[in-house]
Amino acid sequence: MVEAWYMDESQEDQRTPHRQRPNRAVSLEQLRRLGVVYRRLDADNYETDPCLKEIRRAENYSWMDIVTIHKDKLPNYEEKIKTFYEEHLHLDDEIRYILEGSGYFDVRDKDDKWIRISMEKGDMITLPAGIYHRFTLDENNYVKAMRLFVGEPVWTAYNRPADDFPARKQYMKFLAEEAQ
Repeated sequence: MVEAWYMDESQEDQRTPHRQRPNRAVSLEQLRRLGVVYRRLDADNYETDPCLKEIRRAENYSWMDIVTIHKDKLPNYEEKIKTFYEEHLHLDDEIRYILEGSGYFDVRDKDDKWIRISMEKGDMITLPAGIYHRFTLDENNYVKAMRLFVGEPVWTAYNRPADDFPARKQYMKFLAEEAQ
């Protein structure tokens, strides 16, 4: 089961948990109010999983690929890890399904505080277009993930500040409506 918490302010190794003391856990309901959708699937059978097939049909996820993030598998590994950890947003939802390994997605809450979401095998997450976020491996330094898209993939990340994009404005409107 996915676990999430508010991060401490430490600038030490991004791959460590960075839990506040005492720990401030974040529930799935709190994540949902930020527009983050979590699902648990059977990663051992992803190629034939009827649940994944139904999600792809229902959400119109017509394109997918699999990426392995490890120093021996990803060209320009160190550069990519730094890029993934830069705070950014996308103009489309970001959907990731962890097939092996583990890592962290960090998202900003409505008060601009970081929430760390620990992802492991079987976890699928959808981050809404316009949410500021970042990704890093954990101390295991390995993840194999499925990337899903509606239509053709768009890889463009817009580093913060990117508040003038319509996707960001729409996301901020969503947060305001959730707060009511």
